Amino acid sequence: MKLIIQIPCFNEAEILAKTLMQMPKAVEGFDVVETLIIDDGSSDNTARVARESGADHIVHLTRHLGLAQAFSHGLDACLQLGADVIVNTDADNQYRAEDIQKLVKPILDGKAEMVIGDRGVNSVKHFPIHKRALQKLGSRVVSATAGFPIPDATSGFRALTREVALETMVLSNYSYTLETLIQAGARKVRVSFLPIETNPPERPSRLFRSIRNYLVNSSVTIMRSFTMYRSLRIFTVISLLLILVGVIIGGRFIFFYLRGEGSGMVQSLILAAVFLIVGFVTFLIGLIADLVSFNRKILEEVLIRLRRRDSSTPSQSDQQPPKDQL
Repeated sequence: MKLIIQIPCFNEAEILAKTLMQMPKAVEGFDVVETLIIDDGSSDNTARVARESGADHIVHLTRHLGLAQAFSHGLDACLQLGADVIVNTDADNQYRAEDIQKLVKPILDGKAEMVIGDRGVNSVKHFPIHKRALQKLGSRVVSATAGFPIPDATSGFRALTREVALETMVLSNYSYTLETLIQAGARKVRVSFLPIETNPPERPSRLFRSIRNYLVNSSVTIMRSFTMYRSLRIFTVISLLLILVGVIIGGRFIFFYLRGEGSGMVQSLILAAVFLIVGFVTFLIGLIADLVSFNRKILEEVLIRLRRRDSSTPSQSDQQPPKDQL
């Protein structure tokens, strides 16, 4: 059994050595434990620090693609390297390396396919109040979207099996955390949450730069994911609401018309017709979106089969890419 700990990095030269120093060299249940650094187009000495600090593998991205794409490239590299379980953690030393053993245990016990470290965002003292509130709100929204309770939607400290990694498709350029949870819910992946503690912050968050930035990017990610995996549901709900408004307005017109007072309420009749037509058209759009979503699922299955074939490991140990050459 091989465990690979992947760490996406962007200009983390000052902190990375400390983070790598704490990574475990052995984890119970695994024969091999390796670390993989994804250098997301850093302009500092991140790659050199990673190499000097003992990272087993380094993935070099030629330009800065963002955290979500760095995470995705890391999964691909881990699969090529024959990982049976992949742990993702942050380069800023937010998460405690000693919790990795606890994180992978539900997977080793066969109780989960994905395990997320739950920071208990409501009680993290170094989180500002507004950040706690937004994290809590975001977790509730993602829970409703994914279809299962999620206490900490934005935690990047997670472990996943090889099979789940093969099925994970990250399209966002902002963050992988929300999208992958919604995707896991759609695919009925067994997800567990493990309470963890965090270290004091080494630097300000780069994802949570401002309330506006967080709300806009998170909302776009959630809406895109929801329409991808729940398109018919969301368009049907919108359609029913529009039709309901049209029926109420139309019913009001009919009520007054039967009382002989409908001559001055033609506007209500027109408005009711508009809402009913738009509602019906919205439902048709939902049907089309559902067909497109079904076609996307077929393409995803094809891609998963290609990834599974390309990352098959009958002789993986003999075909591993050299260090720093991924």
